[in-house]
Amino acid sequence: MQGEPMDDGRREDQGTRLGSWKSLIPLTAAATAALFIGGGVDVVHRHQRAAKEEHEAKPAAKAEHTDPRFIVGITRPGTALLVRDAHTGADVGVPIAPPQGRRFHRVAAAKDGSYIVASYGGGKVTFQRLHLGDDGRPQDLKDIPKATVPGASTAWSDIAVTRDRIAYVTYKGKNGRVDVLTLGTGAHKAWATKAPGRVGSLSWSGATLAFVWTPAGSSKPQLRTLDTNGAAGDLKLSKAVMTLPKGSANAVLTKDAVVAGTVTNSELTLQGFTLTGKPTKVLWRQKVTGPLTDLDTGRSLLATAGDLYAQGVPAVPGKDLADATW
Repeated sequence: MQGEPMDDGRREDQGTRLGSWKSLIPLTAAATAALFIGGGVDVVHRHQRAAKEEHEAKPAAKAEHTDPRFIVGITRPGTALLVRDAHTGADVGVPIAPPQGRRFHRVAAAKDGSYIVASYGGGKVTFQRLHLGDDGRPQDLKDIPKATVPGASTAWSDIAVTRDRIAYVTYKGKNGRVDVLTLGTGAHKAWATKAPGRVGSLSWSGATLAFVWTPAGSSKPQLRTLDTNGAAGDLKLSKAVMTLPKGSANAVLTKDAVVAGTVTNSELTLQGFTLTGKPTKVLWRQKVTGPLTDLDTGRSLLATAGDLYAQGVPAVPGKDLADATW
């Protein structure tokens, strides 16, 4: 890489396995009707809630427009996609099975309100788009045309999306590659590194893709940026922004700042930095149940640290999830 060599503080998926779900189903056109089993009961419940919701609509409207209502997560074995209420932590609807012969690996929230889900099998990654109803129940899960990435998706892989692009990281051994797909056209660029290490914490700012580079055996992760409108090829074309503070392995780029997270004595701190690496204000602190393993930009910041944490809402159960977004 330009400026400094690229060589991972590995974030391991811990081995909690998923219990059996009798309600686990594939969400295809043929199976969509299964989502409405017991629909009569749901209709009754919705009517029972209607008066209360109407009464609360005006004071709650502002919060509903500013705060995501639902979290979409992938279970650790990758055998199910589920939805959780961001304010109560309760599961919404039934878990969804991945396409046949595949496992879900990563999920990201799109700006149009849908969710992009990456599934892996047969040596390639494909992408599906998930839509939720107003009540959070999954409506459909459809393949995205011309969206395929060759290579191995692993516990180190990551995803980030914009309105028209998907960035995804695959690995050959411990050597990472970043693929960027343009939705609609199917245009495809890739940047790879021959140095072992982790490419994680993907985030977008315009056409700039940021990532945290952690060389194998290093304790000094570095935030770097890549101009995805530029030439593809070697990941050395990326530029160094800053070395992360001690104890941090996760950082994301927002419109005009960097946010890095650390956990000390079971307290998560999200710290802002300028684009030159100068610390600014502490965004928020929160007691957590585990180490910080992910920062998701989604529709607002979501931190995975054992459970799932965001500013202004209670912790949401997340120890059974390999990835989550909102």
